[in-house]
Amino acid sequence: MKKLLSTKYSAGAFNTAMLLLRLVAGLLMLQHGYEKLTHFDTTMHDMINFLGIGQKASTILVIFSEFFCSALLIMGLFTRFACIPLIITMVVAMWKVHHNDYLHEDAVSLYIIAYLILLFVGPGKISVDSMIGK
Repeated sequence: MKKLLSTKYSAGAFNTAMLLLRLVAGLLMLQHGYEKLTHFDTTMHDMINFLGIGQKASTILVIFSEFFCSALLIMGLFTRFACIPLIITMVVAMWKVHHNDYLHEDAVSLYIIAYLILLFVGPGKISVDSMIGK
């Protein structure tokens, strides 16, 4: 009971928590990106024209973010850099697609919070970034 009420944590607990956050946020978003990648034509016609760059370019950027950046996040490779496109994609999705609905069923705001935490804190020791000394 004393340990449950303690505010102290070990490095191992912190690194495990960062691993779990990376895996869960990455795998859930990877699924969205894979769906868009495999159904590119359908997705392209449903995609918004972000900043006037066209639906095809917008779709490619979203797939890059949701699929490839999520894969980097899962591995813990270039984690902080991979979080930036994911944050931008989720903010655009919240504002343009879900019309500022913070409690949307996709929980876009939770993705934003998870990616912000990973951007500020980093991937933890259980990551490729840590193994290569970044």
